[in-house]
Amino acid sequence: MERPDGPSLLYVGVDVGGTNIKTGVVDDQGQSRSLVTLPTHAARGWEAGLADIEDSIHQAILGANTHLDEITAIGLATPGTMDIPAGRLLDPPNLPGWQDIPIRDLVGERLKRPTVLQNDANAAAYGEYWAGAGRQAYSLVFWTLGTGIGCGIIIGDTIVEGEHSHGAECGHIIIEMDGRQLCGTGQYGTLEAYAGAKALLRDCREALDTGRESVLTGWIEAGEELTPLLIARAAEAGDELADGLVMQLARYMGIGTTSLIHTIDPGIILFGGAMTFGRNESPLGRRFLERVQDEVHQRAFPVPSQNVRIDYASLGGNAGFIGAAGCARLKFGPPS
Repeated sequence: MERPDGPSLLYVGVDVGGTNIKTGVVDDQGQSRSLVTLPTHAARGWEAGLADIEDSIHQAILGANTHLDEITAIGLATPGTMDIPAGRLLDPPNLPGWQDIPIRDLVGERLKRPTVLQNDANAAAYGEYWAGAGRQAYSLVFWTLGTGIGCGIIIGDTIVEGEHSHGAECGHIIIEMDGRQLCGTGQYGTLEAYAGAKALLRDCREALDTGRESVLTGWIEAGEELTPLLIARAAEAGDELADGLVMQLARYMGIGTTSLIHTIDPGIILFGGAMTFGRNESPLGRRFLERVQDEVHQRAFPVPSQNVRIDYASLGGNAGFIGAAGCARLKFGPPS
């Protein structure tokens, strides 16, 4: 899908996470002009958080050598749950104490700028669609792999939000009928229960407890913490257990991806987040993606499975704030 170059307008994107607030000024072509990262301090409450968001916006505008009155609109990305049309946070699990907050209007009133609210995974997906690895696509699925499994879906410049602001929560699709594993939401058998970072660590500990040989045993006894990064390091060193765990995770993601191919038949599927094993720059990252593709080719209808592009995202941790700015542009910018 081609997006015409519009006037050189500027937007602010804010990505509010449980740990950090990332804020930047983004131009009309999706290029970042500045980036500011501040700690969220979520436990101090939403009033303090709102002040930090405002501070980060002013710092980002200063860093871009511009002024607030030159900003067309602000995009705000936060974790769910939320009411997107109403601009309200309802009960975000990563922001305790931020319940039922009209955050969109509060930010807009403080900054005197049009403001939009979007789910953080949706915003990151739109960032990749607008300015990242999905720029040439009409439809896109974006998986974020980390502690949990996030997802965003874009079809023809439309973000799939759903009737109740909870569309594209595909980390919670059911992939195991017997439901042996429990995910963080308290549901059994979800994709997240099998493929999130917690699941990877759980499966690794269980294997080590049964006496499976692995270099990880010695590393842990020497004081290293068991993390997905440590497992990846062991897999890159040729450790059979670690490599098998990473490929098992890829298999589960291939199963989940197949369900989405059969649902929306997207043009591109991207993987991002903290747990992407070095992406295409690493032999392990390339084998992870190949294993996902193999699973898709075995399970999906031949035409979509052969034509969909499966790759890594390109914006890294910047996808959220760039996508939030893109959401502001989508609503308040020039017609596309």
